[in-house]
Amino acid sequence: MRPLLADRRGAAAVEFALLLPLMALIYFGVVEVTQGAMTEQRVAHTASAIGDLVAQSSTVTSAQVGDIFTVGDAIMTPYPTSGLQMRISSLTADSNGNVTVAWSQAQGMGAMTKGSTVSGLPANVVNAGESVIMGQTRYAYRSVFGVVLPQPIVFSETYYLHPRLSTQVTCADC
Repeated sequence: MRPLLADRRGAAAVEFALLLPLMALIYFGVVEVTQGAMTEQRVAHTASAIGDLVAQSSTVTSAQVGDIFTVGDAIMTPYPTSGLQMRISSLTADSNGNVTVAWSQAQGMGAMTKGSTVSGLPANVVNAGESVIMGQTRYAYRSVFGVVLPQPIVFSETYYLHPRLSTQVTCADC
């Protein structure tokens, strides 16, 4: 019996078999978290880019906004865009500082109602008598493996950009 207890052949295989599930979990977890972080960056970049493209104009049309949403879809590549929601809104503040929606266009989410009051904006985003373009995105990230992140994570970003060529970006047919 003593020679059998002293025999260490196969010990490495047994140790590997015990550690393999933990190593696989760590590997897939790192992949899932990395993909999630990259997706979140794309969502933020999309919100910034769609708002910036509108802020570079003095007037836009609904067709141009649709083209801008197509650019937003392209930014999300290679991730699926079926769950990508985007909204571009022009907000104006009157002389009393009350912020209202001048126009809003959306894809995958509801557009804001023209003339409705907007509250909850960060301080000093839009001052009395000014206008700002608000680009918003929302995306439900579903992990490829679903081991570490079994439930979808919703990423949402909002960017505020001041018009560059005029005091307000108007929409000709919104």
